Amino acid sequence: QVQLVESGGGLVQPGGSLRLSCVASGFTFDYYSIGWFRQAPGKVREGVSCITSTYNSVYYVDSVKGRFTISRDNAKNTVYLQMNSLKPEDTGIYYCARRRQISCSGFPTQYYYWGQGTQVTVSS
Repeated sequence: QVQLVESGGGLVQPGGSLRLSCVASGFTFDYYSIGWFRQAPGKVREGVSCITSTYNSVYYVDSVKGRFTISRDNAKNTVYLQMNSLKPEDTGIYYCARRRQISCSGFPTQYYYWGQGTQVTVSS
């Protein structure tokens, strides 16, 4: 059974850093792309980043470019999201997710398997 488990969230001051992890099981990990999404209270879920299974191509929403870095370690079945220079507007629940296809997508409706989420709060 497909399972995705996020961890690494917490409370951090503006300008600080966090590294999120997404540990996967129940499927051949390196066959699929993994996306990160976030959702703030009262707002829609938005795509943050994605990494493909082929060539490790990466994608970022404009608001996090230059600050966030996505990576994957296939041997550990884990995708990471390194978040630097955090801003209050980065606050939200962060989810990792997997499509039924290997390519990346920024649309949550195109993902079928989701983790439970991890809370990130950026506040002074």
